[in-house]
Amino acid sequence: MLKCIFNWSGGKDSSLALYHCLQNPDLDIKYLVTTINDAADRISMHGVRVELLIQQAESIGIPLYQIRLPEMPDMKTYDNVMRRHMKHFKSKGITHSIFGDIFLEDLKKYRDDRLAEVGMTGIYPLWKRDTGELINEFLTLGFGTVIACTQQHLEQLVGKEISPELIRSLPADVDVCGENGEFHTFAFKGPIFKKEIKYKLGGKVFKEYKTPENTTDVCASDPDKKLSGFWYQDLILA
Repeated sequence: MLKCIFNWSGGKDSSLALYHCLQNPDLDIKYLVTTINDAADRISMHGVRVELLIQQAESIGIPLYQIRLPEMPDMKTYDNVMRRHMKHFKSKGITHSIFGDIFLEDLKKYRDDRLAEVGMTGIYPLWKRDTGELINEFLTLGFGTVIACTQQHLEQLVGKEISPELIRSLPADVDVCGENGEFHTFAFKGPIFKKEIKYKLGGKVFKEYKTPENTTDVCASDPDKKLSGFWYQDLILA
């Protein structure tokens, strides 16, 4: 049996990947690992409150391991923090790290290279699957997810729950799983959860970011693409 950590973002791809991993008797998942913006006390990139993340982990039944990062760390800082934590896991006999990535080759290579430095290996349950098939499977399984943040031009989506109707309404250049960083989600129900996480909508804010060189925004497929900002929907524990 492989001792693993699962890189948990709180969103739909993580949820579906974890669902498949829990069906595999060869995988022993010790922790859900989530990077946290320490200044905001929210999930990095997604902007979801930590109290909602904690509710997810408790409902799933796997211990949560938080990696605290400064807001918008440079690549050197990010790599150093992550390397320290991966070495800690390796010292505990954990050999594999699981991700919900689907098709971003550069991102997968980056992850695999960093893991190899500490003697660990990546596992990618959803790799190279068709994103249309994945979102249909996600919804058919009974998962529920709400869009927590979007790129600037997709403001109309933020705060909406994903449904077949919403997927059909997406612009043609938007991946239905948001794999290019178009949007990020918070999963609140489904077969991996013992109970639904109840939430309500708070305020909606726009945050503009300068895109530094060597950015750690590993959600963007094109590192040269300068995005002016993101819309965030605050989700509050109900």
